[in-house]
Amino acid sequence: MSYFIAGLGNPGKEYENTRHNVGRIILESFRVGNNFSEWKDDKKNKSLVSDGKVGKSKVVLIEPNNFMNNSGKSFAKVITSAKKAENLIVVYDDIDLPLGVLKISFNRGSAGHRGVESVIKSVKTKEFIRLRVWVSPVTPSGKIKKPKGEQKVLDFLMGNFKPKEKEVLKKILKNTTMALETIITEGREKAAGKFN
Repeated sequence: MSYFIAGLGNPGKEYENTRHNVGRIILESFRVGNNFSEWKDDKKNKSLVSDGKVGKSKVVLIEPNNFMNNSGKSFAKVITSAKKAENLIVVYDDIDLPLGVLKISFNRGSAGHRGVESVIKSVKTKEFIRLRVWVSPVTPSGKIKKPKGEQKVLDFLMGNFKPKEKEVLKKILKNTTMALETIITEGREKAAGKFN
């Protein structure tokens, strides 16, 4: 069985360490940690691709070279059936989750995330796996301190990780790698039970 893992974000050096690029950051960490191939430029699908194996499953990593809101265009010619869509894992930032939290879900709407909306539109189904990763700061008591207003949300997402956030990011990279491996080797339900 083959799996596809996509890390959403924006291409270009200026976006590399922004909160909105956490999907790409996680994908690169997974690629290196699992000794997958170097990135290859897939000009036809406007993406970077890498491949390898997790257990007995072949896995293809996809990093769209389109901007976030057009991410799905990189999958339209790759995810060509409902079966392939079920084995697509999309990793992305979620401003509704507190710092350090990840959630696995499947067959859901976009919850207003434009990158996910683009994927749904391109693969023509909601039936793919999501790995949503924290980006919101929290108060000392653990409540989400989400920015208010569209411009403030945008500024926050496009901002670079602060030093304390980078420390949390290091820990979450291990958890997300384990979560992705569990989805592939044990199935999405077991992974959700373990990591949500």
